Amino acid sequence: MLRPVARHRNLTHEIAERIAAEIVAGKLAPGTRLPTEQEMVESMGVSRTVVREAVAALRAEGLVITRQGAGAFVADDAAQRPFRLALDGLASIEDVLDVMELRAGIETESAALAAERITPASAAAIARALERLAAAVERGGVAADEDFAFHCAIADATGNPQFAHFLQYLGAFIIPRRSIRIDADRLETPRDYLDRIMGEHRAIAAAVTAGDAAGAREAMRLHLSTSQARYRRLAAQAKETETETL
Repeated sequence: MLRPVARHRNLTHEIAERIAAEIVAGKLAPGTRLPTEQEMVESMGVSRTVVREAVAALRAEGLVITRQGAGAFVADDAAQRPFRLALDGLASIEDVLDVMELRAGIETESAALAAERITPASAAAIARALERLAAAVERGGVAADEDFAFHCAIADATGNPQFAHFLQYLGAFIIPRRSIRIDADRLETPRDYLDRIMGEHRAIAAAVTAGDAAGAREAMRLHLSTSQARYRRLAAQAKETETETL
Protein backbone atom coordinates (compact mmCIF):
# COMPACT_ATOMS: atom_id res chain seq x y z
CA MET A 1 0.00 0.00 0.00
CA LEU A 2 2.75 2.45 0.95
CA ARG A 3 4.43 2.65 -2.45
CA PRO A 4 4.94 5.76 -4.60
CA VAL A 5 1.88 6.96 -6.52
CA ALA A 6 2.03 7.46 -10.29
CA ARG A 7 1.66 11.14 -11.14
CA HIS A 8 -0.62 10.67 -14.17
CA ARG A 9 -3.61 9.60 -12.10
CA ASN A 10 -5.82 11.52 -9.70
CA LEU A 11 -3.70 11.18 -6.57
CA THR A 12 -6.56 11.41 -4.08
CA HIS A 13 -8.52 8.68 -5.86
CA GLU A 14 -5.43 6.52 -6.30
CA ILE A 15 -4.65 6.54 -2.59
CA ALA A 16 -8.27 6.11 -1.52
CA GLU A 17 -8.76 3.13 -3.85
CA ARG A 18 -5.49 1.56 -2.77
CA ILE A 19 -6.42 1.70 0.90
CA ALA A 20 -10.00 0.60 0.15
CA ALA A 21 -8.67 -2.46 -1.69
CA GLU A 22 -6.59 -3.42 1.36
CA ILE A 23 -9.65 -3.10 3.59
CA VAL A 24 -12.00 -5.04 1.32
CA ALA A 25 -9.40 -7.80 0.90
CA GLY A 26 -9.15 -8.12 4.69
CA LYS A 27 -5.50 -7.06 4.80
CA LEU A 28 -6.52 -4.14 7.02
CA ALA A 29 -8.87 -5.57 9.65
CA PRO A 30 -11.58 -3.56 11.44
CA GLY A 31 -10.04 -1.38 14.11
CA THR A 32 -6.62 -1.30 12.44
CA ARG A 33 -4.95 2.09 12.62
CA LEU A 34 -3.95 3.49 9.23
CA PRO A 35 -0.40 4.79 8.72
CA THR A 36 0.04 8.36 9.91
CA GLU A 37 -0.26 11.27 7.53
CA GLN A 38 3.50 11.74 7.65
CA GLU A 39 4.14 8.06 6.87
CA MET A 40 1.85 8.21 3.84
CA VAL A 41 3.34 11.49 2.68
CA GLU A 42 6.87 10.11 2.83
CA SER A 43 6.12 6.64 1.45
CA MET A 44 3.75 7.65 -1.39
CA GLY A 45 5.47 10.88 -2.37
CA VAL A 46 2.36 13.04 -2.17
CA SER A 47 1.33 16.12 -0.24
CA ARG A 48 -0.36 16.16 3.14
CA THR A 49 -3.43 17.71 1.50
CA VAL A 50 -3.78 14.77 -0.89
CA VAL A 51 -3.54 12.30 2.00
CA ARG A 52 -6.17 14.18 4.00
CA GLU A 53 -8.54 14.28 1.03
CA ALA A 54 -8.09 10.54 0.46
CA VAL A 55 -8.85 9.77 4.10
CA ALA A 56 -11.89 12.06 3.92
CA ALA A 57 -13.13 10.13 0.86
CA LEU A 58 -12.71 6.85 2.72
CA ARG A 59 -14.55 8.28 5.71
CA ALA A 60 -17.40 9.37 3.44
CA GLU A 61 -17.52 5.80 2.09
CA GLY A 62 -17.84 4.50 5.64
CA LEU A 63 -14.59 2.57 5.39
CA VAL A 64 -12.64 4.47 8.01
CA ILE A 65 -13.32 6.55 11.09
CA THR A 66 -11.11 9.24 12.57
CA ARG A 67 -10.44 9.87 16.23
CA GLN A 68 -9.25 13.25 17.44
CA GLY A 69 -5.56 13.06 18.18
CA ALA A 70 -5.37 9.32 17.47
CA GLY A 71 -5.59 9.08 13.69
CA ALA A 72 -7.69 7.11 11.23
CA PHE A 73 -8.91 3.55 11.81
CA VAL A 74 -10.65 0.92 9.70
CA ALA A 75 -14.37 1.05 10.52
CA ASP A 76 -15.90 -1.93 12.31
CA ASP A 77 -18.46 -2.43 9.53
CA ALA A 78 -16.09 -1.76 6.62
CA ALA A 79 -16.76 -5.24 5.24
CA GLN A 80 -20.37 -4.17 4.60
CA ARG A 81 -19.27 -1.72 1.92
CA PRO A 82 -22.12 -1.26 -0.61
CA PHE A 83 -21.76 -2.06 -4.29
CA ARG A 84 -19.95 0.68 -6.19
CA LEU A 85 -17.47 1.19 -8.99
CA ALA A 86 -13.96 2.50 -8.47
CA LEU A 87 -13.73 6.09 -7.31
CA ASP A 88 -11.93 7.08 -10.49
CA GLY A 89 -13.79 4.83 -12.91
CA LEU A 90 -12.49 1.88 -14.91
CA ALA A 91 -8.74 1.77 -15.22
CA SER A 92 -8.30 -0.97 -17.84
CA ILE A 93 -9.95 -2.97 -20.60
CA GLU A 94 -10.24 -5.84 -18.12
CA ASP A 95 -12.29 -3.61 -15.80
CA VAL A 96 -14.57 -2.70 -18.70
CA LEU A 97 -15.04 -6.39 -19.52
CA ASP A 98 -16.04 -7.09 -15.93
CA VAL A 99 -18.77 -4.47 -16.17
CA MET A 100 -19.88 -5.81 -19.55
CA GLU A 101 -20.36 -9.27 -18.02
CA LEU A 102 -22.41 -7.71 -15.24
CA ARG A 103 -24.52 -5.85 -17.80
CA ALA A 104 -25.15 -9.06 -19.75
CA GLY A 105 -26.80 -10.66 -16.75
CA ILE A 106 -29.07 -7.66 -16.26
CA GLU A 107 -29.78 -6.39 -19.76
CA THR A 108 -30.68 -9.69 -21.40
CA GLU A 109 -33.53 -10.08 -18.90
CA SER A 110 -34.33 -6.39 -19.22
CA ALA A 111 -34.87 -6.85 -22.96
CA ALA A 112 -37.07 -9.90 -22.42
CA LEU A 113 -39.21 -8.13 -19.83
CA ALA A 114 -39.48 -5.07 -22.07
CA ALA A 115 -40.84 -7.31 -24.84
CA GLU A 116 -43.35 -8.91 -22.51
CA ARG A 117 -44.56 -5.53 -21.24
CA ILE A 118 -44.22 -3.39 -24.34
CA THR A 119 -46.77 -0.58 -24.75
CA PRO A 120 -47.37 1.80 -27.64
CA ALA A 121 -45.71 4.59 -25.63
CA SER A 122 -42.59 2.58 -24.77
CA ALA A 123 -42.36 1.24 -28.33
CA ALA A 124 -42.43 4.82 -29.62
CA ALA A 125 -39.70 5.83 -27.14
CA ILE A 126 -37.49 2.95 -28.31
CA ALA A 127 -38.08 3.92 -31.94
CA ARG A 128 -37.08 7.53 -31.23
CA ALA A 129 -33.94 6.41 -29.42
CA LEU A 130 -33.03 4.14 -32.33
CA GLU A 131 -33.54 6.99 -34.83
CA ARG A 132 -31.29 9.29 -32.81
CA LEU A 133 -28.63 6.60 -32.62
CA ALA A 134 -28.78 6.07 -36.38
CA ALA A 135 -28.53 9.80 -37.01
CA ALA A 136 -25.49 10.08 -34.73
CA VAL A 137 -23.78 7.20 -36.55
CA GLU A 138 -24.51 8.88 -39.89
CA ARG A 139 -22.86 12.06 -38.63
CA GLY A 140 -19.72 10.04 -38.02
CA GLY A 141 -19.61 10.56 -34.27
CA VAL A 142 -18.93 8.06 -31.51
CA ALA A 143 -22.69 8.07 -30.73
CA ALA A 144 -22.03 7.01 -27.12
CA ASP A 145 -24.74 9.22 -25.60
CA GLU A 146 -27.31 8.01 -28.11
CA ASP A 147 -26.26 4.40 -27.52
CA PHE A 148 -26.72 4.86 -23.79
CA ALA A 149 -30.14 6.47 -24.33
CA PHE A 150 -31.25 3.47 -26.42
CA HIS A 151 -30.35 1.01 -23.66
CA CYS A 152 -32.14 3.23 -21.16
CA ALA A 153 -35.25 3.19 -23.37
CA ILE A 154 -35.22 -0.62 -23.28
CA ALA A 155 -34.83 -0.53 -19.50
CA ASP A 156 -37.70 1.95 -19.18
CA ALA A 157 -39.91 -0.35 -21.26
CA THR A 158 -39.71 -3.04 -18.55
CA GLY A 159 -41.91 -0.90 -16.35
CA ASN A 160 -39.54 -1.71 -13.48
CA PRO A 161 -37.66 1.48 -12.49
CA GLN A 162 -34.83 -0.52 -10.91
CA PHE A 163 -33.50 -1.53 -14.34
CA ALA A 164 -33.28 2.11 -15.38
CA HIS A 165 -31.73 3.06 -12.04
CA PHE A 166 -29.05 0.41 -12.52
CA LEU A 167 -28.10 1.73 -15.95
CA GLN A 168 -28.11 5.31 -14.70
CA TYR A 169 -25.76 4.23 -11.90
CA LEU A 170 -23.35 2.67 -14.39
CA GLY A 171 -23.72 5.68 -16.69
CA ALA A 172 -20.79 6.11 -19.09
CA PHE A 173 -19.34 2.76 -18.09
CA ILE A 174 -21.92 0.79 -20.10
CA ILE A 175 -20.54 2.18 -23.39
CA PRO A 176 -16.98 0.80 -23.69
CA ARG A 177 -15.87 3.13 -26.47
CA ARG A 178 -16.53 6.09 -24.13
CA SER A 179 -14.84 4.44 -21.11
CA ILE A 180 -11.52 3.47 -22.66
CA ARG A 181 -9.24 4.93 -25.30
CA ILE A 182 -7.36 2.37 -27.40
CA ASP A 183 -6.47 1.95 -31.05
CA ALA A 184 -9.24 -0.23 -32.48
CA ASP A 185 -8.35 0.36 -36.12
CA ARG A 186 -6.38 -2.86 -36.32
CA LEU A 187 -9.62 -4.86 -35.95
CA GLU A 188 -12.09 -2.81 -37.96
CA THR A 189 -12.71 0.78 -38.96
CA PRO A 190 -14.76 2.89 -36.54
CA ARG A 191 -17.52 3.24 -39.16
CA ASP A 192 -17.64 -0.52 -39.84
CA TYR A 193 -17.93 -1.11 -36.12
CA LEU A 194 -20.70 1.45 -35.67
CA ASP A 195 -22.61 0.10 -38.67
CA ARG A 196 -22.44 -3.39 -37.21
CA ILE A 197 -23.65 -2.43 -33.77
CA MET A 198 -26.35 -0.33 -35.41
CA GLY A 199 -27.68 -3.55 -36.93
CA GLU A 200 -27.52 -5.23 -33.53
CA HIS A 201 -29.55 -2.40 -31.98
CA ARG A 202 -32.14 -2.64 -34.74
CA ALA A 203 -32.52 -6.36 -34.03
CA ILE A 204 -33.04 -5.68 -30.32
CA ALA A 205 -35.61 -2.97 -31.01
CA ALA A 206 -37.48 -5.15 -33.51
CA ALA A 207 -37.77 -8.09 -31.12
CA VAL A 208 -38.78 -5.93 -28.16
CA THR A 209 -41.43 -3.95 -30.01
CA ALA A 210 -42.80 -7.18 -31.56
CA GLY A 211 -43.32 -8.59 -28.08
CA ASP A 212 -40.86 -11.44 -28.76
CA ALA A 213 -39.29 -12.01 -25.33
CA ALA A 214 -37.07 -14.91 -26.40
CA GLY A 215 -35.90 -13.03 -29.49
CA ALA A 216 -35.22 -9.87 -27.49
CA ARG A 217 -33.22 -11.79 -24.92
CA GLU A 218 -31.14 -13.45 -27.63
CA ALA A 219 -30.63 -10.20 -29.59
CA MET A 220 -29.36 -8.42 -26.47
CA ARG A 221 -27.19 -11.39 -25.52
CA LEU A 222 -25.65 -11.46 -28.99
CA HIS A 223 -25.03 -7.70 -28.96
CA LEU A 224 -23.29 -7.75 -25.59
CA SER A 225 -21.32 -10.96 -26.20
CA THR A 226 -20.07 -9.63 -29.54
CA SER A 227 -18.87 -6.46 -27.84
CA GLN A 228 -17.16 -8.49 -25.12
CA ALA A 229 -15.35 -10.59 -27.73
CA ARG A 230 -14.16 -7.45 -29.53
CA TYR A 231 -12.74 -5.88 -26.41
CA ARG A 232 -11.12 -9.15 -25.34
CA ARG A 233 -9.26 -9.14 -28.66
CA LEU A 234 -8.24 -5.54 -28.08
CA ALA A 235 -7.07 -6.38 -24.56
CA ALA A 236 -4.96 -9.23 -25.92
CA GLN A 237 -3.43 -6.97 -28.56
CA ALA A 238 -2.70 -4.28 -25.98
CA LYS A 239 -0.85 -6.84 -23.85
CA GLU A 240 1.14 -8.03 -26.88
CA THR A 241 2.13 -4.44 -27.70
CA GLU A 242 3.14 -3.81 -24.09
CA THR A 243 5.29 -6.96 -24.07
CA GLU A 244 6.99 -5.97 -27.31
CA THR A 245 7.98 -2.57 -25.91
CA LEU A 246 9.58 -3.98 -22.75
